[in-house]
Amino acid sequence: MTTPALLPLSGRRIPTLPPGASSFPHHRATLRLSEKFILLLILSAFITLCFGAFFFLPDNSKQKRFDLGLEDVLIPHIEPGKEGKHSGGQVIIHGPGGHDEHRHNRQEEESLRDKIRADHERALQEAKEKLRKSKEELHAEIQTEKTKVVEELKRKDSAGGPGPKPLPPVPLPKLGAINDGDPGDADVKEKRDKIREMMKHAWDSYRQYGWGHNELKPLAKKGHSTNIFGNSQMGATIVDALDTLFIMGLRDEFRDGQEWIAQNLDFGVNAEVSVFEVNIRFIGGLLAAYYLSGQEVFKVKAVQLAEKLLPAFNTPTGIPWAMVNLKSGVGRNWGWASAGSSILAEFGTLHMEFVHLTYLTGNPAYYQKVMHIRKLLAKMDRPNGLYPNYLNPRTGRWGQHHTSVGGLGDSFYEYLLKAWLMSDKTDTEARKTYDDAIEAIERHLIRKSNGGLTFIGEWKNGHLERKMGHLTCFAGGMFALGADGSPDDKAGHYLQLGAEIAHTCHESYDRTVLKLGPEAFKFDSGLEAVAVRQNEKYYILRTEVIETYWYMWRFTHDPKYRQWGWEAAQAIDKYCRVSGGFSGVKDVYSSNPTYDDVQQSFFLAETLK
Repeated sequence: MTTPALLPLSGRRIPTLPPGASSFPHHRATLRLSEKFILLLILSAFITLCFGAFFFLPDNSKQKRFDLGLEDVLIPHIEPGKEGKHSGGQVIIHGPGGHDEHRHNRQEEESLRDKIRADHERALQEAKEKLRKSKEELHAEIQTEKTKVVEELKRKDSAGGPGPKPLPPVPLPKLGAINDGDPGDADVKEKRDKIREMMKHAWDSYRQYGWGHNELKPLAKKGHSTNIFGNSQMGATIVDALDTLFIMGLRDEFRDGQEWIAQNLDFGVNAEVSVFEVNIRFIGGLLAAYYLSGQEVFKVKAVQLAEKLLPAFNTPTGIPWAMVNLKSGVGRNWGWASAGSSILAEFGTLHMEFVHLTYLTGNPAYYQKVMHIRKLLAKMDRPNGLYPNYLNPRTGRWGQHHTSVGGLGDSFYEYLLKAWLMSDKTDTEARKTYDDAIEAIERHLIRKSNGGLTFIGEWKNGHLERKMGHLTCFAGGMFALGADGSPDDKAGHYLQLGAEIAHTCHESYDRTVLKLGPEAFKFDSGLEAVAVRQNEKYYILRTEVIETYWYMWRFTHDPKYRQWGWEAAQAIDKYCRVSGGFSGVKDVYSSNPTYDDVQQSFFLAETLK
């Protein structure tokens, strides 16, 4: 769960692979690079020959220039047909100087032609020599060049110099009460202390068995990572959990995390990471820790990482790639994402962190990047007013017409609303975009089941799929949060809609054996709020349902929401707790579930918070 006073970290919106499923395939980058190099040499030789032919043609007195559509940029010349007199009787020659200038220009032109011929012959000879080499020799040359580049980067780093420009001082925003005493109700205090003890168990287990790794395998009692972090070990759990530790008053643990970050967190690694995940878990986590504690190291590290993410925006449209290599800056998209598209919930979940980065650094680039995304989306046609989940960053066109408020789409809508709130309700553009999107979602995606449960389906190519994901359950809290300020005096309507979504998601928990919700559940064939497929029955310590309970409690103070949250916490402690931390389970409908052996970083950052 998140708190309004902090940067929200509730953006885990890309559906994870079901337990037991394989990761995305790794490619043989070295072999492919060698093959591309050979093809590039052949293509270069062919192009050089084609263009070189121009310079071996007989000189034509009527053609006074080398024209490749660049007019006079490359070689100065006299306009053909204009060597005679102008209507005024003057001779037209480019530039001052008359006939002497003309002769001088011709000499320069011939000199330039000679140089081009020599360069062409040298390039052709080099290409021939490369083509005579074996594949192994080319591979060795490539490795040698890569080594030289790496050594040069190391040399520059070790050379020192003036160092990075210091960040400008800015005032810290005023936060609400943090760790503000004990609640008067003894029962509430006892429950709060229990959650704090669960956080201690999760953190201490990670500290003992997975320290420095991104996540923890609590049964195997060793570190764990996924492809969203590439091959890096950047302590994702440490960064992600910082604000929870601070809020819970676990200051010794917070200081341990701060010390590790100061000494070990390095973003110069050769790792291909998810821009979205790194933004919400690392930049969001570091900025939240900075605003809570005032410790400068968190701000500095956040800015260092943000600079590494900026190359991801180097696309024809400015829509960022899904992944970027932190060392090389090379970006690409997930292979499974609709013909190389970027994902709405990924490029739409950067706005708040990047606006804060501009605020903290004075560098407008971060703000400009995310505002460009918003302006581009505003110009695009939207089928039925809905935002599809896929957008091609090369063409600027929508991919598959699939719209969801769950995975692939959800946090885009959340960030529109929170951008308006973060601006002290002055960003009316964000608010209107949110209102228009929610109106279309209500019209096309929100339905009632035969049993009276309100659910949010998924729109796929003109058809509504009557299935709702665990990730979608965050929307109950979002509707409640956005009720105040909604158009046409609909505040009561949206608060009620939030309550209905909370009730539906509670039913998805209550109808399982473990009293924990499945990854997705359907509303057809006589089944309601129940998972059908085996690969949708797992629970991976997700937060969205509990997050909605939290918002509904804050806005209504109806005690049932606190009770529902407590029931979920008890179920997690009973069925997900192991000696080495907390693990997800593979089947919430089984009384003897199998563990997935992963303690997700967002369990500490969101669920326990």
